[in-house]
Amino acid sequence: MAQNLRREVLQAFKSLHRARRQVFEGDNRALQLARTKINEEYKKCKDVTDTQAIKELITQSKAVEQELITTVIQAQEVQPGKYEVRLRDNVVKLDNTPFLDK
Repeated sequence: MAQNLRREVLQAFKSLHRARRQVFEGDNRALQLARTKINEEYKKCKDVTDTQAIKELITQSKAVEQELITTVIQAQEVQPGKYEVRLRDNVVKLDNTPFLDK
């Protein structure tokens, strides 16, 4: 049981880092900051031994990964006041409803 749990933790860790590389591709500063944050959070929890708590942390890690992949976008200023956005296929796009002032 403990070996399977350890494997799940490592898979979640690696998966979160893959998501980080995908989301922040080409942005070295964001890549490094995200890497540091992920590693810090995992190190903070390295002494957790309760099985249920570990499973909850794995679930939280997967939720963070999903949030990164589906909601984070980056924009780069190409001209003053004009930005270029790189949207990935898996970013959730919602329909805009225009606001009508009556």
